[in-house]
Amino acid sequence: MTDRLKGKVAILFGAGSVGPGWGNGKATAVLFARNGAHVICVDVNLEAAQETVSIIRGEGGAATALACDVTNSQSVRDVVGKVVEQHGRIDVLHNNVGYATMGGPIELDEVAWHRTIDLNVTSCFITCKHVLPHMLQRRSGAIVNVSSVAAIRYTGYPYVAYYAAKAAVNNFIMGLALQYARQASMSGESEVDCSRPANIDMSLGVLAHARPAHPHCEMGYAGAMLRNEGLDDLRWGADREAIGGEPTQLLLGRAEVFSAPPSHL
Repeated sequence: MTDRLKGKVAILFGAGSVGPGWGNGKATAVLFARNGAHVICVDVNLEAAQETVSIIRGEGGAATALACDVTNSQSVRDVVGKVVEQHGRIDVLHNNVGYATMGGPIELDEVAWHRTIDLNVTSCFITCKHVLPHMLQRRSGAIVNVSSVAAIRYTGYPYVAYYAAKAAVNNFIMGLALQYARQASMSGESEVDCSRPANIDMSLGVLAHARPAHPHCEMGYAGAMLRNEGLDDLRWGADREAIGGEPTQLLLGRAEVFSAPPSHL
């Protein structure tokens, strides 16, 4: 454990796991706490968020569980307001909520299409809408949205809405980072990043090693997460090559580097 996030308040939407074991949100929340942050674990399933909180507290960390529907603006507004009221700040916004439905345009109905877009993209818009004003007021903060390698390539799965949604997340982050670069540049502590994992063996987790994956996985391997080693260290090297993915910390824009508009824009 380090003190890299000591004194910071991190709000993580999608902090529970949809199934047994570890997911990206749960693993990230625990890692934030291990680095000193007070983690606000938010999930549509309060019990899932509470499970993550119990793990964090069991390790001596600080965390709070809250329930929220990220597609409902008022629900997100209420959660953000409660966090600011209790802690006076939000230093990190991490959007982990994701959802995929199998099917192309023929098989997929409009309801499933809109639900996929709303959970993956609209959720990022809504959380940023309500968190950004507090970060801008303090001229400090970090926003991380979880995208996917599916944003830039075919992964072997027929989920057209998910491809579209994650591509939208990438461009949403790019626009967000550049739009608010000038306002944040004076602080030196603000950034907007995107995480783009490759295929990961469910439950979703932090990459720690490569192993044979589901036969429908085009790349032949998926990442799997180890409880201890995986949470403390992202080891790429040969694993990354075997998985065929991208570095998880794909930087689409660091706000503090743009004290003036880049010459190539």
